[in-house]
Parts: sequence; C-alpha cells; structure tokens
Amino acid sequence: MLASGFTAAPVSRILFFGIIASSILVSVTDTKYLFYIQVVPHLWRYKQFWRLLTWQTCYTNSTELLFAAMAIYHLRIIERLWGSRKFASFLASVLSPTLLIPPVLTTMLRPISFYAVNTLPAGPTPLIFALLAQYHAAIPTVYKYRIATSASPSSYSSTSEVQGLVFSDKSLVYLLAGQLALSSFPGSALAAGVGWMVGVAWRGEWGPGAWGRWRLPGWAVGEKKADGDEGFEGLRRRLEGEGQASGSAVDGNGREGEARRRTLGRGILDQFRGAF
Repeated sequence: MLASGFTAAPVSRILFFGIIASSILVSVTDTKYLFYIQVVPHLWRYKQFWRLLTWQTCYTNSTELLFAAMAIYHLRIIERLWGSRKFASFLASVLSPTLLIPPVLTTMLRPISFYAVNTLPAGPTPLIFALLAQYHAAIPTVYKYRIATSASPSSYSSTSEVQGLVFSDKSLVYLLAGQLALSSFPGSALAAGVGWMVGVAWRGEWGPGAWGRWRLPGWAVGEKKADGDEGFEGLRRRLEGEGQASGSAVDGNGREGEARRRTLGRGILDQFRGAF
C-alpha cells in the first residue's frame, strides 16, 4: 500500500516545489522573457547561448506549470520503486541530452518547416517525459475502468456488453503529460518527444559506456552507509509490513470483489491520496 504525499520521495519533493517556486519567482520579477528559446533572434542574432542551460529552469505559463506539477506528483512512484539515489542519478544522467538535443533539433527543423518551428517553451518538459518513459515501462496497471458511450438493447441483462472507452489507473498520468506536450505546440511536442526517446535510450543502455549504470554518491541524497545485516533486516521488515498490509486489505467477510470495484471518482481521488 502506497503512502500519500511525498513520503519516501525526497528528490521528487524538491523537484516539485522547486519548479513551482522558480516559476512564481520569474513571474513576480517579470523575467519570463529570459528563459524560453527562439532560434531567431536569441541564438543566431544575439548569440545568447546561455539560454541552452537555463531554459528548463521554470515554466512561464501557469497552465503548463499546473500540468507539470501534477505529472511530477504522480511520477514520484518511480522514486519509491528505485530509491532516491537511482532516481537522482537518472535525473542527472538525462539532464545534459534533454538540455541540448531539443535546441539543436529546433535549429535543424526551422528551415525544413518553413520557419514554423522556431521556439522552445521554457520548462523541464523533456525531463518529465524521460520520467514518463520509465513510468510506462516499470509501473504495471493496477485496475481498468470503462466509460460507457452506448449500451445494447438488453442493457438490463447480465450478459449484455456495454460499449465504451477503456481506461486504466495510469490514464490520468498520460492525459496530464499529453496536455503538457500540446500546450505550446510544436515546440512543446518536440521537447516531449526528445525527452521520451532519451528516457527509452537510458533504460535500454543505448548511450555511451555505463550511462544507465552510473550512480551519484550516496551522500548526495542523504544516504548513510549501512551494515549488510542491517540492510537485510530492513528489507525483511519492509516485506513483512507489505505482506501484512496486503492481508488486511481484504477482510474475512468476502469483500475482496467489492474492494476491486471502484467508481471513476474514487479512482481519480485515489491517484492523489496514493491509496492504490
């Protein structure tokens, strides 16, 4: 059973509140114009190459900030699965390619697209989509639900098939990411596509050397070196606790089937409470 909030996800918490704080700061100080990238005039005419390092610092649009913050909140489950050290190492590993590849592609596509592709919106959209690629590959679907669009004439029959759209508990995360990718089209879609491909490349270890196996030192995320026996005992207690939590989820009155059936509203609410 997952805990709500940012329990056991300190790096995600820093990323979440950091993006919100930086976006509010640039809005209050009226410096939004310093963070997005336009190939012309920022790079070609004014030679402002420092923008290549700062364009993912914040969002300049409140809608993008909302969708990004909600997506980061849901993607905190990756840190709980991997641990803070591997999660922070992943962010550090993919930061450089997600910073540099989108501006390069934008520069290359500008003449091909008849100058339609010229702007990269500010914000860590590539980083979020690199995380989304890990979420897609590592997190299984817990439950599915159907939104009915039509019903057969024998709708009251127990054997009737209701036609509709099938979603899962992961659909909300994909919906948030999709809104973020289309918010400042085509630049946001380009950034999102690059982030997804970088995430897939990291997971498949397609990069140079031990790209996917490199780790930050433990002290960088506040980890302390533990004795081997202590680590084993901690793992054993954790597994026993999860087993007890799973056993208590189903009572002795045969309510297991009832626990699996949940309404659409409750399913969305559980996404935020962390009670999967």
